[in-house]
Amino acid sequence: MKSFPPCALATLERSYPEQPALLDHDLVGHELLSLEALAELAQRLPAVNVEYNRGDVPVGLDPSATPANGLSVEETIRRIEECGSWMVIKFIEQDETYRALLHEVLAGLEPAVSTATGAMLKREGFIFISSPGAVTPFHFDPEHNVLAQIRGRKTMTIFPADDEGLVSGAEHERFHNGGHRNLPWQEAFAGRGQPFELVPGRGVYVPVKAPHWVQNGPEVSISLSVTWRSEWSYREEYARRWNHLMRRAGMTPRSPRRWPHQNRAKSLVYSVVNKAGQIRRPQP
Repeated sequence: MKSFPPCALATLERSYPEQPALLDHDLVGHELLSLEALAELAQRLPAVNVEYNRGDVPVGLDPSATPANGLSVEETIRRIEECGSWMVIKFIEQDETYRALLHEVLAGLEPAVSTATGAMLKREGFIFISSPGAVTPFHFDPEHNVLAQIRGRKTMTIFPADDEGLVSGAEHERFHNGGHRNLPWQEAFAGRGQPFELVPGRGVYVPVKAPHWVQNGPEVSISLSVTWRSEWSYREEYARRWNHLMRRAGMTPRSPRRWPHQNRAKSLVYSVVNKAGQIRRPQP
Protein backbone atom coordinates (compact mmCIF):
# COMPACT_ATOMS: atom_id res chain seq x y z
CA MET A 1 0.00 0.00 0.00
CA LYS A 2 1.33 3.45 -0.93
CA SER A 3 0.29 5.86 1.82
CA PHE A 4 1.35 9.08 0.08
CA PRO A 5 0.74 9.88 -3.61
CA PRO A 6 3.59 11.13 -5.84
CA CYS A 7 2.42 14.75 -5.57
CA ALA A 8 2.73 14.62 -1.77
CA LEU A 9 6.22 13.18 -1.97
CA ALA A 10 7.24 15.90 -4.42
CA THR A 11 5.91 18.56 -2.03
CA LEU A 12 7.77 17.01 0.89
CA GLU A 13 11.02 16.83 -1.08
CA ARG A 14 10.76 20.56 -1.93
CA SER A 15 10.03 21.57 1.69
CA TYR A 16 12.17 19.18 3.68
CA PRO A 17 13.78 19.52 6.14
CA GLU A 18 13.07 23.11 7.24
CA GLN A 19 9.66 24.15 5.90
CA PRO A 20 6.27 22.76 7.04
CA ALA A 21 4.07 21.49 4.24
CA LEU A 22 0.60 20.04 3.70
CA LEU A 23 0.59 16.50 2.26
CA ASP A 24 -2.21 14.31 0.96
CA HIS A 25 -2.32 10.69 2.16
CA ASP A 26 -4.34 7.49 1.68
CA LEU A 27 -4.62 6.21 5.28
CA VAL A 28 -8.23 7.15 5.95
CA GLY A 29 -10.32 4.08 6.78
CA HIS A 30 -7.33 1.91 7.70
CA GLU A 31 -8.57 -0.87 9.98
CA LEU A 32 -5.79 -0.31 12.53
CA LEU A 33 -6.77 3.33 13.00
CA SER A 34 -10.38 2.92 14.13
CA LEU A 35 -11.41 3.77 17.70
CA GLU A 36 -12.11 0.10 18.40
CA ALA A 37 -8.66 -1.03 17.22
CA LEU A 38 -6.98 1.78 19.14
CA ALA A 39 -8.81 0.90 22.36
CA GLU A 40 -7.36 -2.61 22.04
CA LEU A 41 -3.88 -1.27 21.27
CA ALA A 42 -3.93 1.01 24.32
CA GLN A 43 -4.73 -1.99 26.50
CA ARG A 44 -1.85 -4.03 25.05
CA LEU A 45 0.87 -1.41 25.48
CA PRO A 46 2.52 -0.59 28.82
CA ALA A 47 0.50 2.00 30.75
CA VAL A 48 3.43 4.43 30.70
CA ASN A 49 3.06 4.68 26.92
CA VAL A 50 -0.51 6.00 27.03
CA GLU A 51 -0.76 9.65 28.08
CA TYR A 52 -4.13 11.30 28.54
CA ASN A 53 -5.67 14.26 30.31
CA ARG A 54 -8.37 16.86 29.96
CA GLY A 55 -8.35 18.72 26.67
CA ASP A 56 -9.90 22.00 27.79
CA VAL A 57 -6.53 23.58 28.56
CA PRO A 58 -4.84 26.87 27.56
CA VAL A 59 -2.34 27.12 24.71
CA GLY A 60 0.39 27.81 27.25
CA LEU A 61 0.14 25.06 29.86
CA ASP A 62 2.56 24.48 32.73
CA PRO A 63 3.05 20.70 32.56
CA SER A 64 2.86 20.48 36.36
CA ALA A 65 -0.70 21.85 36.12
CA THR A 66 -1.95 19.33 33.52
CA PRO A 67 -5.45 18.27 34.65
CA ALA A 68 -6.40 14.58 34.81
CA ASN A 69 -9.77 13.52 33.43
CA GLY A 70 -10.63 11.02 36.18
CA LEU A 71 -11.16 8.14 33.74
CA SER A 72 -9.32 4.98 32.79
CA VAL A 73 -7.61 4.59 29.42
CA GLU A 74 -10.43 2.45 28.06
CA GLU A 75 -13.13 4.79 29.39
CA THR A 76 -11.36 7.78 27.85
CA ILE A 77 -11.36 6.19 24.39
CA ARG A 78 -14.89 4.81 24.62
CA ARG A 79 -16.24 8.17 25.81
CA ILE A 80 -13.96 10.41 23.77
CA GLU A 81 -16.87 12.18 22.09
CA GLU A 82 -18.12 13.69 25.35
CA CYS A 83 -15.31 13.38 27.95
CA GLY A 84 -13.38 16.50 26.87
CA SER A 85 -10.02 14.76 26.70
CA TRP A 86 -6.79 14.49 24.75
CA MET A 87 -4.83 11.24 24.43
CA VAL A 88 -1.65 10.00 22.80
CA ILE A 89 -0.66 6.35 22.37
CA LYS A 90 3.15 6.42 22.24
CA PHE A 91 5.68 4.18 20.54
CA ILE A 92 3.18 2.09 18.61
CA GLU A 93 6.12 0.20 17.08
CA GLN A 94 6.19 -1.87 20.28
CA ASP A 95 3.20 -3.74 18.84
CA GLU A 96 4.13 -6.01 15.94
CA THR A 97 1.10 -5.13 13.80
CA TYR A 98 1.49 -1.38 14.26
CA ARG A 99 5.25 -1.61 13.76
CA ALA A 100 4.58 -3.02 10.30
CA LEU A 101 2.22 -0.11 9.57
CA LEU A 102 4.75 2.45 10.78
CA HIS A 103 7.58 1.00 8.73
CA GLU A 104 5.40 0.80 5.64
CA VAL A 105 4.41 4.46 5.92
CA LEU A 106 7.98 5.64 6.56
CA ALA A 107 9.35 3.52 3.72
CA GLY A 108 7.06 5.44 1.38
CA LEU A 109 8.39 8.78 2.67
CA GLU A 110 12.06 7.84 2.73
CA PRO A 111 12.90 8.61 -0.93
CA ALA A 112 11.73 12.20 -0.42
CA VAL A 113 13.96 12.84 2.61
CA SER A 114 17.05 10.63 2.41
CA THR A 115 18.89 12.78 -0.13
CA ALA A 116 18.84 15.74 2.27
CA THR A 117 19.35 14.19 5.71
CA GLY A 118 20.35 10.59 5.07
CA ALA A 119 18.93 7.50 6.71
CA MET A 120 15.78 7.63 8.81
CA LEU A 121 16.93 6.86 12.37
CA LYS A 122 14.89 5.97 15.48
CA ARG A 123 11.60 5.40 13.64
CA GLU A 124 8.67 5.87 16.02
CA GLY A 125 4.91 6.28 15.83
CA PHE A 126 2.26 8.03 17.91
CA ILE A 127 -1.53 8.11 17.64
CA PHE A 128 -3.52 11.08 18.92
CA ILE A 129 -7.19 10.80 19.91
CA SER A 130 -8.95 14.04 20.84
CA SER A 131 -12.38 15.13 21.95
CA PRO A 132 -14.17 17.96 20.12
CA GLY A 133 -12.54 21.28 20.90
CA ALA A 134 -9.51 19.79 22.69
CA VAL A 135 -6.24 21.74 22.73
CA THR A 136 -2.70 20.40 22.52
CA PRO A 137 -0.55 23.10 24.18
CA PHE A 138 2.39 25.00 22.68
CA HIS A 139 5.40 22.67 22.51
CA PHE A 140 8.11 21.27 20.26
CA ASP A 141 9.57 17.85 19.47
CA PRO A 142 13.09 16.67 18.53
CA GLU A 143 12.01 14.56 15.55
CA HIS A 144 11.09 15.09 11.92
CA ASN A 145 7.35 14.43 11.93
CA VAL A 146 4.53 13.81 9.46
CA LEU A 147 1.09 13.99 11.10
CA ALA A 148 -1.68 12.33 9.06
CA GLN A 149 -5.28 13.25 9.88
CA ILE A 150 -7.50 10.15 9.89
CA ARG A 151 -10.79 11.32 11.39
CA GLY A 152 -12.23 14.73 12.30
CA ARG A 153 -10.65 18.12 11.77
CA LYS A 154 -7.99 20.13 13.56
CA THR A 155 -5.83 23.20 13.05
CA MET A 156 -2.12 22.94 13.78
CA THR A 157 -0.35 26.29 14.07
CA ILE A 158 3.37 25.91 13.35
CA PHE A 159 6.01 28.50 14.22
CA PRO A 160 9.51 29.00 12.76
CA ALA A 161 12.03 26.61 14.27
CA ASP A 162 14.83 29.18 14.14
CA ASP A 163 13.03 32.04 15.95
CA GLU A 164 14.67 32.40 19.36
CA GLY A 165 12.28 35.22 20.12
CA LEU A 166 9.77 32.39 20.59
CA VAL A 167 12.02 29.81 22.25
CA SER A 168 15.32 30.91 23.77
CA GLY A 169 18.55 28.99 23.50
CA ALA A 170 18.36 28.25 27.22
CA GLU A 171 14.88 26.78 26.73
CA HIS A 172 16.17 24.48 23.98
CA GLU A 173 18.94 23.36 26.34
CA ARG A 174 16.48 22.76 29.19
CA PHE A 175 14.48 20.45 26.94
CA HIS A 176 17.51 18.43 25.86
CA ASN A 177 18.50 17.95 29.49
CA GLY A 178 15.25 16.27 30.53
CA GLY A 179 12.83 19.20 30.47
CA HIS A 180 9.19 18.87 29.38
CA ARG A 181 8.21 19.50 25.76
CA ASN A 182 5.70 22.25 26.71
CA LEU A 183 6.99 25.78 26.13
CA PRO A 184 6.25 29.17 27.70
CA TRP A 185 3.56 30.99 25.73
CA GLN A 186 2.83 34.68 25.20
CA GLU A 187 -0.21 36.04 23.36
CA ALA A 188 2.20 38.19 21.34
CA PHE A 189 3.40 34.98 19.66
CA ALA A 190 0.01 34.22 18.09
CA GLY A 191 0.50 36.07 14.80
CA ARG A 192 3.94 34.56 14.18
CA GLY A 193 2.62 31.07 13.46
CA GLN A 194 1.18 29.57 10.29
CA PRO A 195 -2.11 27.66 10.66
CA PHE A 196 -2.51 24.38 8.76
CA GLU A 197 -6.06 23.05 8.41
CA LEU A 198 -6.12 19.26 8.61
CA VAL A 199 -9.03 17.14 7.40
CA PRO A 200 -9.19 13.37 6.78
CA GLY A 201 -6.77 12.55 3.98
CA ARG A 202 -4.56 15.56 4.67
CA GLY A 203 -1.35 15.62 6.71
CA VAL A 204 1.41 18.05 7.57
CA TYR A 205 5.19 17.82 7.79
CA VAL A 206 6.55 19.44 10.98
CA PRO A 207 10.29 20.30 11.04
CA VAL A 208 12.54 19.36 13.95
CA LYS A 209 11.93 21.62 16.98
CA ALA A 210 9.34 23.77 15.18
CA PRO A 211 7.05 25.01 18.00
CA HIS A 212 3.36 24.30 17.44
CA TRP A 213 -0.01 23.98 19.11
CA VAL A 214 -3.22 22.27 18.01
CA GLN A 215 -6.91 23.18 18.20
CA ASN A 216 -9.29 20.29 17.55
CA GLY A 217 -12.46 20.86 15.55
CA PRO A 218 -16.08 20.05 16.47
CA GLU A 219 -15.68 16.27 16.04
CA VAL A 220 -13.62 13.47 17.50
CA SER A 221 -10.15 13.51 15.96
CA ILE A 222 -7.73 10.67 15.23
CA SER A 223 -4.25 11.45 13.88
CA LEU A 224 -1.25 9.25 13.13
CA SER A 225 2.19 10.76 13.71
CA VAL A 226 5.19 9.04 12.08
CA THR A 227 8.57 10.35 13.19
CA TRP A 228 12.26 9.84 12.58
CA ARG A 229 15.59 11.31 13.62
CA SER A 230 18.48 12.18 11.34
CA GLU A 231 22.20 12.61 11.91
CA TRP A 232 21.59 16.35 11.55
CA SER A 233 18.92 16.35 14.30
CA TYR A 234 21.28 14.52 16.65
CA ARG A 235 24.06 17.00 15.95
CA GLU A 236 21.69 19.87 16.77
CA GLU A 237 20.76 18.13 20.04
CA TYR A 238 24.36 17.43 21.07
CA ALA A 239 25.37 21.00 20.27
CA ARG A 240 22.54 22.21 22.53
CA ARG A 241 23.75 19.89 25.29
CA TRP A 242 27.28 21.30 24.95
CA ASN A 243 25.87 24.83 25.11
CA HIS A 244 24.14 23.88 28.36
CA LEU A 245 27.50 22.93 29.87
CA MET A 246 29.04 26.16 28.63
CA ARG A 247 26.19 28.17 30.13
CA ARG A 248 26.64 26.39 33.48
CA ALA A 249 30.28 27.44 33.34
CA GLY A 250 29.23 31.09 33.06
CA MET A 251 29.60 31.52 29.32
CA THR A 252 27.02 32.75 26.79
CA PRO A 253 27.24 30.28 23.90
CA ARG A 254 26.00 30.94 20.38
CA SER A 255 23.05 28.78 19.40
CA PRO A 256 23.50 25.95 16.89
CA ARG A 257 22.63 26.94 13.34
CA ARG A 258 19.77 25.39 11.45
CA TRP A 259 19.95 23.24 8.34
CA PRO A 260 22.00 23.06 6.14
CA HIS A 261 24.61 23.94 8.80
CA GLN A 262 25.72 20.75 10.53
CA ASN A 263 26.96 21.81 14.00
CA ARG A 264 29.67 19.17 13.82
CA ALA A 265 32.26 20.81 16.09
CA LYS A 266 30.13 21.22 19.23
CA SER A 267 28.41 17.90 18.60
CA LEU A 268 31.74 16.11 18.37
CA VAL A 269 33.13 17.76 21.51
CA TYR A 270 30.01 16.82 23.49
CA SER A 271 30.12 13.22 22.22
CA VAL A 272 33.80 12.80 23.12
CA VAL A 273 33.47 14.33 26.59
CA ASN A 274 30.27 12.39 27.29
CA LYS A 275 31.87 9.07 26.27
CA ALA A 276 34.84 9.83 28.47
CA GLY A 277 32.48 10.17 31.42
CA GLN A 278 33.51 13.76 32.12
CA ILE A 279 29.98 15.20 32.15
CA ARG A 280 28.53 15.49 35.62
CA ARG A 281 24.76 15.31 35.64
CA PRO A 282 22.98 18.03 37.61
CA GLN A 283 21.55 16.87 40.90
CA PRO A 284 17.72 16.66 41.01
